[in-house]
Amino acid sequence: MNHDFDPFTATVQESAPAPTTADYRALDAAHHLHPFSDMGALNRAGSRVIVKADGVYLWDSDGNRIIDGMAGLWCVNVGYGRQELAQAAYRQLRELPYYNTFFKTTHPPVIALSARLAALTPAPFKHFFYCNSGSEGNDTALRIVYRYWAAQGKASKKYVIARKNGYHGSTIAGATLGGMDSMHEQMPSKVEHIVHIDQPYFFGEAPAQLSPEAFGLERARQLEAKILELGPDNVAAFVAEPFQGAGGVIFPPSTYWPEIERICRRYDVLLVADEVIGGFGRTGKWFSHQHFGFEPDLLTLAKGLTSGYVPMGAVAVHERVAAPIVENGEFNHGHTYSGHPVAAAVAVANLTLLRDEGIVERVEHDTGPYFQSSLREAFGHHPRIGEVAGAGLVAGIQLAQSPRERTRFANGSDIALACRDRAFNGNLIMRASGDRLILSPPLVVSHAEIDEIVDKAKHAIDATLRQFGLL
Repeated sequence: MNHDFDPFTATVQESAPAPTTADYRALDAAHHLHPFSDMGALNRAGSRVIVKADGVYLWDSDGNRIIDGMAGLWCVNVGYGRQELAQAAYRQLRELPYYNTFFKTTHPPVIALSARLAALTPAPFKHFFYCNSGSEGNDTALRIVYRYWAAQGKASKKYVIARKNGYHGSTIAGATLGGMDSMHEQMPSKVEHIVHIDQPYFFGEAPAQLSPEAFGLERARQLEAKILELGPDNVAAFVAEPFQGAGGVIFPPSTYWPEIERICRRYDVLLVADEVIGGFGRTGKWFSHQHFGFEPDLLTLAKGLTSGYVPMGAVAVHERVAAPIVENGEFNHGHTYSGHPVAAAVAVANLTLLRDEGIVERVEHDTGPYFQSSLREAFGHHPRIGEVAGAGLVAGIQLAQSPRERTRFANGSDIALACRDRAFNGNLIMRASGDRLILSPPLVVSHAEIDEIVDKAKHAIDATLRQFGLL
């Protein structure tokens, strides 16, 4: 360890040599518990230390330039290094660095953000509740759902239906909503009254005789069957991502969402769209439920709200849900940092960039189509790729032993993880989920940068398949 290295500032004295990667790794291994990591294996290998970023690129402590095919964790929509966001944070830190929104108080940044969100979300959404993350947003949505039905005199509506292999965060409530076995097995205590139906994963789960359209209806109608099993008077809401993000970028068949919406309306069940990943332009629409053409009752938001520059989440509430909550006494929920002034100021600056630079429209009409066509050109006839799913600047690449028969590898997750690691070693960040590989670059990515992402992804996938003797 460099003895001139100051762990309080992660810097060195001017006269001392700069900290090495080994210095950083030693302190990281000694004190830092990483999310979703095998810490023993990680500490033995050593973390990759990211030290700066600009545009769609990152640099590590060894000077390697890495193209970020995942926009951080699906969140750096306007790209890295935007001075407008840094300046907004600095101005707000100097003027009002913090005050809460409890106790009958508010402040200009959260007022401005609420008005901006009301202008950007579909017309029925005029009220917003703030939190710190998508996980907290989904917890908050549950509280709003239960409060709404109690205010309607229907407190028996307690069951919330979600989907297997969904992802709604890592809090106890969020992880209970997400039907991921790997998270559930480490969480013996779960939130009551949350149940699951199957996911609309055509490639991986549809019987051979079913068309995508028939399969979409079959999976949607599991919701109706579950509502009838529990009793409509007992079901409060259905919660789902418009497309599954961490589950593998699974886009449902075209028949799925219209049928889900019909069922929710028929049985008086609230429809909650988790827009934490899909919101703020990812599919080429401001919100991904618009891509699929349905109208939710609540939207959970985070990530692209501030482009990840500071933590912030929100729940957008349809007027038909907000009205009885507003008029029926105190809503006993909130966080110390709900509507934090610095986060709100950064969010306003971020949304201004997305709007004024036409970034979302560019994704819809230019870079999104180019990204999708480039991936399909690279992988559309690949002997070990089953499908490329996605829209705009998000895609899932399905590994398959036999694409035409939709036969998956028995060790597909091992192959995908090896592909991910090879891509990372080749200076592309690409994610693995089961036997699918995921790309979701910043929304400001250029055609040339898309070419680089696709070329590096194909090289990593092909090299890994050759390593496994599959190509």
